[in-house]
Amino acid sequence: MIKSAASKIIRSKTLDITLAKIAYILATVRLETAYTYQPITEMGSQRYLRSKKYYPHIGRGYVQLTWDWNYKQFGTALGIDLLGNPELANDHDTAWLILEEGMTDLTPQDPEFTGKSLEDYFNDNGLDFYNARKIINPKDWDSYKPIQNDAINFYKILKECIPAAAEGVDVENITIDIEPMPADEA
Repeated sequence: MIKSAASKIIRSKTLDITLAKIAYILATVRLETAYTYQPITEMGSQRYLRSKKYYPHIGRGYVQLTWDWNYKQFGTALGIDLLGNPELANDHDTAWLILEEGMTDLTPQDPEFTGKSLEDYFNDNGLDFYNARKIINPKDWDSYKPIQNDAINFYKILKECIPAAAEGVDVENITIDIEPMPADEA
């Protein structure tokens, strides 16, 4: 189970921004995990995967962490040897922390994927579900619109599920509990 009482993702000034971030994360995880919502290893035959320039540090987790330098920086930040044990990126808790650290930028020591963060696209200036793709994979142009559409749908659902009275909720003290779905139910 993942418990993040003061998750970096929900540290936003307004509930609206918080819901937009959560919606965007759900849409990203949906695509990056091939619609399983489970940490996965990059798909393909062993021949295909071994042909990757970044093998054995192939895509893993909720956001498909790749390249040895990413495994090293996130492993260092989390205090685990991801470089030597890349399969650890598929552990549910580790995959979540990689996502959280890589998609947020609240402290200078946060590792990042591309130099962009949720705070760049979800703030007082607006909610940019399209360009937020630059956080994870800025060159994957084919994924921008599908993730945007999914994120907007998730956002609408979340807004409908949260009563208007919740606008004054203390988002700093929300607890997120995520129970991974058993593989046979996924």
